[in-house]
Amino acid sequence: MHSHFQPVDLKKAYRLLNHGPTVLVSASHDGVDNVMAAAWACALDFDPPKVTVVLDKIARTRQLVEGSGYFVIQVPTAAQAQLTHQVGTRSLFDQPDKLASIGVQLARVEGYTAPLVQGCSAWLMCRVIDEPHNQHTYDLFIGEVVAAWADDRVFRDGHWAYENADPQWRSLHYVAGGHFYAIGEAVVVDSQG
Repeated sequence: MHSHFQPVDLKKAYRLLNHGPTVLVSASHDGVDNVMAAAWACALDFDPPKVTVVLDKIARTRQLVEGSGYFVIQVPTAAQAQLTHQVGTRSLFDQPDKLASIGVQLARVEGYTAPLVQGCSAWLMCRVIDEPHNQHTYDLFIGEVVAAWADDRVFRDGHWAYENADPQWRSLHYVAGGHFYAIGEAVVVDSQG
């Protein structure tokens, strides 16, 4: 990846999603890679860290997750708003060159086959915890976070630092129809009061 790509202590991995960003979900199986956007993802547990994400039955990414047993949740940046919208509205079923035509750049981390989307601010490598009822009835997947990384220009010492980073690094929060908000300014309260 790059010099700002730093590991995150798994005990703090939940903080990468705790602020409710729109995420990108990537997976790979049998030589096929894909990336989709998801607005319904959240941290579920601390130790071991777990996440949930909704992957609709019509999504090619879901098939790749089911085939491989792994997925990556990544936090795209405001600079990636167009890319995020495009991977969320185009289907690999209809457009086999989807990722190339959008300009998605993938990277891999040694020891894992699931691809990471370059340019994001955080990445969580997840192993599927098989829950067939939830997956088939609610499209809800649970993943144990087995590794996590963040870009230290915006996440360091276990905390987001959006207020000290260029606004292009802010996370996206999806509303509808291509409309996103970027995370705002920090509001700090006295934790003793």
